[in-house]
Amino acid sequence: MSGLLTRRRLIAGLAGAVAAVTTGAVAAPSAAAAAPLSGGVVATLEAFADTMVPGRKRYADDRAIAGAAPGAGAVQAGAIALLRLPELGLGPLLPELAALLNTRATAYALAEGRVLPPTRPAFTALDFADRTELAATLLRPTEADQKVWVLLALFSAAAFDTAAHLHTTEAIGERHPGLAWLRFPAPDPDGLWRFPQYSYGRRLAREHPRTTMGGSPA
Repeated sequence: MSGLLTRRRLIAGLAGAVAAVTTGAVAAPSAAAAAPLSGGVVATLEAFADTMVPGRKRYADDRAIAGAAPGAGAVQAGAIALLRLPELGLGPLLPELAALLNTRATAYALAEGRVLPPTRPAFTALDFADRTELAATLLRPTEADQKVWVLLALFSAAAFDTAAHLHTTEAIGERHPGLAWLRFPAPDPDGLWRFPQYSYGRRLAREHPRTTMGGSPA
């Protein structure tokens, strides 16, 4: 498969998955088992997610998480679980994403004179400063694969900001780190969320009488 076709496949798959998450199409994650991933693929994707939303190490010799922030980051918030949701269909693409990321990390290391241990995935072997520098390059508008990395970064943020791989009530009950950091409110005793106070202190507009139950204009 050529690089162009691979890039198109990755962009199409990631874009469709992001759309499903942001529109709420993945409202009830299934219990279906995700396709197994190698430890190297998982570590690479974790390292990228941790670069987007840093967190503390899970254990002393954790290499995927650099430990650049004191609290829980995207990895602890479930970035990999989100990427592996069967409903998103990204499983077959994740090894390709990891391979592409490690290829770029290897090229970066050669250009910057970094010596990477052969026993670790290249991106994971970089320290946090180098990961950040490489990520900044990958996310530039002039980067050929920029759309791939922007979409992957969105998943890291979505895992932390929205707990999109969990039911909201479940995430609240488990003290999801992102929702806890955002101080997302708990539901009322009946499990529903109600917001009697408007954020601007007043109602901005009356609901159109023909608005559908889904909130769309008739």
